[in-house]
Amino acid sequence: MRLEIGCQDRVGIAQNVLAIFVERGIDLRGIELKQPGKIFINIPDLEFSELQDFMPQLRLIDGVVDVKTTPYMPSEREKNEFETLVKTFPDPFISVDTKGQIRMVNNIASQIMCETLENIIGEHVSNWLKGFNFTRWLDGDEVLAQTRRIKFQDDDFVADIIPIHVAEGDEDQVLAGAVLILKSEARLGQQISAFKKANDNNFSGIQANSSAMRKLLREAKRMALLDSSMLIVGETGTGKELLARACHSASDRADKPFMTLSCAALPDDVAETELFGSGPAGNANSKRGIFESADGGTIFFDEVGEMSAKLQTKVLRVIQDGTFRRIDDEKEIKVNVRIISSTNRDLLNMVSLGEFREDLYYRLNVLGLNIPSLRERRSDIVPLAELFVAKFGQRIGKTHISFDKECLEFIEHYPWPGNVRQLENVLIRAVSLIEGNVIMTSHLQLPAYTREHGYLEQDFEGTLDAAVKNFEADLLRKLYPAYPSTRQLAKKLGLSHTAIANKLRDYDINKKTVKI
Repeated sequence: MRLEIGCQDRVGIAQNVLAIFVERGIDLRGIELKQPGKIFINIPDLEFSELQDFMPQLRLIDGVVDVKTTPYMPSEREKNEFETLVKTFPDPFISVDTKGQIRMVNNIASQIMCETLENIIGEHVSNWLKGFNFTRWLDGDEVLAQTRRIKFQDDDFVADIIPIHVAEGDEDQVLAGAVLILKSEARLGQQISAFKKANDNNFSGIQANSSAMRKLLREAKRMALLDSSMLIVGETGTGKELLARACHSASDRADKPFMTLSCAALPDDVAETELFGSGPAGNANSKRGIFESADGGTIFFDEVGEMSAKLQTKVLRVIQDGTFRRIDDEKEIKVNVRIISSTNRDLLNMVSLGEFREDLYYRLNVLGLNIPSLRERRSDIVPLAELFVAKFGQRIGKTHISFDKECLEFIEHYPWPGNVRQLENVLIRAVSLIEGNVIMTSHLQLPAYTREHGYLEQDFEGTLDAAVKNFEADLLRKLYPAYPSTRQLAKKLGLSHTAIANKLRDYDINKKTVKI
């Protein structure tokens, strides 16, 4: 039986309570005073009928408010909570002493070890974990937390190795051992995927004021629920990977990994190893590939049009029957993954030229999405710009950043060949360099452009004098939208304010004749 005695927090009240038990010769197993106003007593041999005999006596003690039974002592509850937490922890958990001998493991760790607790407790942790010298670390002068990639029963894990110190005296800390928390590649992939999910089930992070983008998101939300391959087409910087992640997060595979392979960034042999892994399972130098790690989830092929012919053939086989082999291994591995691809190229034209496999194209393009360029969704430009400025401004401690009117007009009508990525990068620089809180056109580092003339390029005809004047007029028209005041333009060209004003008047260049 365990008792919880509510009382006033006064000196000597615990002694008064214990005196009653001593007087009756009752054997106490424990007493805890962890909480002010609470006395907990453990009396395993006490019958309830005996308690009834002297409970009135306990209640009569000055300062005692209540006496009742309780199922747990506070220390027992803490111990049970800790053991339950450790045992049900989703990742392998191992506790070792200062000699590296195992003191505690959770259920998932013991399952991977394929041993009973009796055969695990007291054994050195290096019997199961390879790739880190625990003995040397524990014997070091300064034992600091480590994060290492190790082998746990021949599989790769990332281990957080955390020392445990206990107080000795008023200030001294003595090393008591360490705990190890292990994460597999699959678990890390799941956590990273969860971290990157957009709020509100995934699509709220995509700006969609324009009708073109709203239509795209309606289609994407429906396609996300299907399990077929998806091909996302769009210019560089339009947000193809962001859309792919949103579709994955809205699908039934959301709790599984989302893995990415950039087909343009890696040499052929490296990309093959990254995709399929290498070496037989259990080999010290073996490596799991993206297909294995993404099992149950989604693989995103970024810029799939850059994939080599050899890799195309191997990927096609995985899509067809869900099986592959690691490099230098004959064992067949079966996986279940969804393929989402992106490209800024005309894959159908590449098929006609023999540069891309026709059968792979139709396997990838079961569901198709075409992201419009930023110049095709101009109503999204200003909201995106304001979003980026607010986000970057917050990072560096600049709040309430705004645009002047001319800058907003310029941003809205600029063609943005690099799309959302270019807009974002330009604004990062502007926010970083402005001294005040207002962004002007002069703060944007961009090539001069007008809708009538495009970028700087000119063919000269006629006499030199005429050609010079034509070039001068065309140059001024192209620069004027970026430098709409005569003083800004004069500074840019190294001329006087008066000279520029005269030239603008001569060529009839002003806000009415030149569209910004």
